[in-house]
Amino acid sequence: MASDATVFTDTALLRGFVGAPMDLAVQKSLPKLDRLCRKFIADSPFLCLGTADRHGTADVSPRGDPPGFVQVLDDTTILIPERPGNRRVDSLANIVENPNVGILFFVPGIEETLRLNGRASVIRDSALLAGLAVNGKAPKLAIRVEVQEVFLHCAKALKRSKLWDPARHRSRKDFPSIGRAILEQTRSNAYDADEVDRLVEDDYKNNLY
Repeated sequence: MASDATVFTDTALLRGFVGAPMDLAVQKSLPKLDRLCRKFIADSPFLCLGTADRHGTADVSPRGDPPGFVQVLDDTTILIPERPGNRRVDSLANIVENPNVGILFFVPGIEETLRLNGRASVIRDSALLAGLAVNGKAPKLAIRVEVQEVFLHCAKALKRSKLWDPARHRSRKDFPSIGRAILEQTRSNAYDADEVDRLVEDDYKNNLY
């Protein structure tokens, strides 16, 4: 059987195959936040942050907090708190090397998403960080993003996945605990799985902020 496999290495050929986008799909891209973008960010408790290092090696990491955790400083600037984590600082290190970032905002129950692209910096500013405090604890650092492009993304992906459909939610028992998963992946015998699970749960309980 003849193969029609193609690897596209030319954007003109790719565009010729896919076709041109609708005018509205192009025009919806905004250079700054409008009322609807601000509302979406204010309602969002969760985002995915895409970064890359100086060589272009990419990474995506989740960020979550109560709705409105991302602070809008003005029409072209947002502030994302950096909460306590595992201290790998993958995203922060990438931003220091390469400021270009992409962000996808989610609002539970809303199938559309908000995409934002811009240039980021890692900052330490006590006045700004104080405004990001939760439970009386301000983050030590924050990610400031200068907006270059922002637009609403259609609901097809979430409709296909039925992400917000409770009937599609899996039981936690369908996947091993994070402690057991990490020990399996690392093939480590230095830790007991129950002990790691207890450490993780204690971290969740006491070190979210």
